[in-house]
Amino acid sequence: MIDDHRHRIIEAAARVYAQHGWRGATTRRIADEAGVNEVTLFRQFGSKHALLDQMMQLCARRDSSPSMPRTPKDPENDLLQWVVNQHEKISTMRSIVRQMMSDAEERPDVAGCASHGPSAAAAQLREYVVQLRRHGWIPESGDVTPAEVRAAVTMLMGALFADAMNRDLMPAMFSLPVQESLRGYVRIFLRGIGVRSEPETSTARTVERRSTFTSVSE
Repeated sequence: MIDDHRHRIIEAAARVYAQHGWRGATTRRIADEAGVNEVTLFRQFGSKHALLDQMMQLCARRDSSPSMPRTPKDPENDLLQWVVNQHEKISTMRSIVRQMMSDAEERPDVAGCASHGPSAAAAQLREYVVQLRRHGWIPESGDVTPAEVRAAVTMLMGALFADAMNRDLMPAMFSLPVQESLRGYVRIFLRGIGVRSEPETSTARTVERRSTFTSVSE
C-alpha cells in the first residue's frame, strides 16, 4: 500500500509526464506540482528514473473495468458495457499513453507499461469468446477458426484503442457519437465470430458433439 505522501508525488509525476514527457518531467517540475521540495522527492524515491518507473507501473496496473460475466446472458449488452468502460479508461489515460508511445523508441521499457492494459483487456475478451462458445452462443462446428477469432479480437481492440486515442484529433474519421460507434464495433465483432441471436440448448449441443464424433470416427 502506498502512503498518501508518496501517492501524491506519483500522481503529480503522472500529470507532469503527460504534459512534458520523460525528458521534460524534471524533478523540479514534479516537486512543484506535488507541493514538496526536491529533497523530499529524492528521499522518497531515490531518483527521477525510480519515480517515473513506479508511476508507469502503477498506471499500467490501474484497471477500473469490471470483468465480463462468466455466463453470457446478452452478448451485445455484456460486451457494449465492457467496451464503453474500456473506452472511458483509455480516453482518461490518453495524454500519458501518447507520451509513453512517443518515448518507447528511446526507452523500450516504457512500451511494456503502455501495452499492459490493452493486452490484459484482449485476454479478457478472448476468454469471453470461449464462454460464448461454451454456453451455446457460437456453434461448436461453425466456420470461424480460432485464428479468425483472435484476428477479430485484435480488430475490435484496435478500433476501440484508435477511437479513444484519436477521436479528439481526427473528428472527421470518428464522426459518429461515441456510443453509436462503440455499438457498431460490438455488432460487427459479434457477427464476425458467428454469435447467434439465441443460445443453443445444452441438449442440442450434446447431439451436435455426438454427430460430429460419429462422422469423425467413420
